[in-house]
Amino acid sequence: MNTATLAPATATRTSARLDLYAPIHKALRSFMMDTLARIGRLDVDDSAEMQATLGQFDALLQLCESHLRHENEFVHPAIEAREGGRSRRIAGEHREHLAHIGALRDEAAGLRQAPDEARRTLLAQRLYRHLALFVADNFQHMHLEETAHNASLWAHYSDGELSALHDRLLASIAPAEMMLVARWMIPALNPAERAGLVKGLQAGMPPEALAGLLAQVRPHLDERGWDKLARAIGVPQQPGLVHVA
Repeated sequence: MNTATLAPATATRTSARLDLYAPIHKALRSFMMDTLARIGRLDVDDSAEMQATLGQFDALLQLCESHLRHENEFVHPAIEAREGGRSRRIAGEHREHLAHIGALRDEAAGLRQAPDEARRTLLAQRLYRHLALFVADNFQHMHLEETAHNASLWAHYSDGELSALHDRLLASIAPAEMMLVARWMIPALNPAERAGLVKGLQAGMPPEALAGLLAQVRPHLDERGWDKLARAIGVPQQPGLVHVA
């Protein structure tokens, strides 16, 4: 994708609108960058590190697949219902991404099965380069969705309609996937976004479920980030302590 083709599609907002893409894309960007860095520094002679790193790699690819499916099943039909043909380009890129994911999985399988350190090192370098290309393509792809697709959604739907669409999408996601998304999304948001998201969860989750989610997220926030969130949602600020009354 050539970035020069993206400029004319940029959405213009005169007031705050509900953005279906921004939070999940922040989560995906963070997950992608962390995984890419881990693959780049992978010690192929350390079996525990190999298992943990490639386990995260597998989880990333699975989440990417799921994200594509959610957009295909919920967001693209909404766009097409009001502006036919608008999602065709992105839908085509989704098919390319699925093929790329399959190729990356094959490369990871080869790395796992490589018979010696020298071969594993070569395969890990190849996987790193190809994952980098996948990440680069996705970053441009997400920009187009956040601009051109948001422009279409904002032009044809009210925030109430977009919120209802978002609720239907969320209802289709399994709890395990929701926890994985929260682990990457909440630390990736800015403090105001983070507090707003967690307050929304706080209003609809049992206290013990929210405490479990915060305990999972807490290790991935620095002290200042955690203190700001704790103050905003009214939980103890002591390191390592998460309790929701």
